[in-house]
Amino acid sequence: MSDEWRDRPRERVVGRTTLVELHGEIDVLTAPAISEYLDSLTDVPKPDLLIDLQHVSFLDCRGLSVLCRARRRIRERGGRLALIIRNPPIHRMLRITGLLDAFDVLDACPSPVQGYSDLRVPRQG
Repeated sequence: MSDEWRDRPRERVVGRTTLVELHGEIDVLTAPAISEYLDSLTDVPKPDLLIDLQHVSFLDCRGLSVLCRARRRIRERGGRLALIIRNPPIHRMLRITGLLDAFDVLDACPSPVQGYSDLRVPRQG
């Protein structure tokens, strides 16, 4: 992975769902490494992924591309994806680009994730 990607994600698996906390900037420098990382998490049948973006300080068009790629890969494999977005600029970026409705967006981590046995994210499709 790129040396530019200094803010490594925190990852937690609960049941069939992987919760990933991304940090820092998702831009032209970090996107390749983040995409590679998310590819590794979505390279299984029916991947269920919850991506927490609340610690992301910047997201450019390459960052949006990374999220769209993860969404496509997850849908192709019959999985589920949700984004946690509490950062107004990130939320606005998705809204302005017309991508907000393309994702299941939560404003907080569902309470079951704090110590849950199964995360219920609606199936996309």
